[in-house]
Amino acid sequence: MLTKAQLSSLIKSKAVELSFSAVGISKVAEFTDDAQHFENWLHNKYNAKMHYLENNKDKRYNPQKLVENSKSIITVALNYFPKIIQNSNLPVISKYAYGRDYHKVLKNKLKLLANYINLELTPIEYRYFVDSAPVLEKKIAEQAGIGWIGKNSLLINKKLGSFFFIGELFVNIELEYDQPIKNYCGTCTKCIDACPTKAIISERIIDSNKCISYQTIENKENIDIKLSNTFENRIFGCDICQDVCPWNAKILPTTISDFSPKTDSLELNLTDWNNLTELEFNKLFTGTPLFRAKYSGLKRNATFLTKK
Repeated sequence: MLTKAQLSSLIKSKAVELSFSAVGISKVAEFTDDAQHFENWLHNKYNAKMHYLENNKDKRYNPQKLVENSKSIITVALNYFPKIIQNSNLPVISKYAYGRDYHKVLKNKLKLLANYINLELTPIEYRYFVDSAPVLEKKIAEQAGIGWIGKNSLLINKKLGSFFFIGELFVNIELEYDQPIKNYCGTCTKCIDACPTKAIISERIIDSNKCISYQTIENKENIDIKLSNTFENRIFGCDICQDVCPWNAKILPTTISDFSPKTDSLELNLTDWNNLTELEFNKLFTGTPLFRAKYSGLKRNATFLTKK
């Protein structure tokens, strides 16, 4: 019978084999301090119209209620930083959206990891998530030693920077647990200073109402007119607070082909976006993160940029 240390080591080796950029393991535990932080954020209505974040808070704060009998959480990270960067003179698409929908990519890899554990190491009960459940993903990843939560509220890893996706595999076995690492942001405030809409209210507190990513993706209504001339040519999402982060200065591009950019979409100018038909939209963006904003959302964004 394998020990917890042996199981954990084999699981991590398999995760690397599956091309995950980082992996860490934490114990299922309640997040009391972060629950209060999240409650305060909701009280200030910084979630904007993302009312779904107000649901299932008991499960969000206590993962044991989300996945009964779970004892360990295996957290994985997958680098998506692209080899090719879009011309900033064109309407800018967030780098995470260049390629295939990351939910499918990560879930497929997590399923392979779970099957490996279940069939080759020890029988387990499991569930895996990628932005698909009320989970404090960044906090769980922090507990697993993947990185620390920066002042822009994003998880940062010393080698990967912050351009990576996170996924979790909940299992009903005890493993050897990693420890959180030090926060290396120090006195740096570049992310806060660079945000053109001043959405980073203070350290780790984002006002979604002002956030370009929220306004161009999650917002289903008109973009707040008070934010005119602040988008810096962003048409879908925003990477500004990541682009200025010193920890992203020397990161290597991803080796995952699924995240390779669709060149056609990166070359669209504002006229192209305004003239885009729904048929063309479906052809270009089905199966990519941009499909989340829908045709109407992208057209709204293009109109907003046109009026700047």
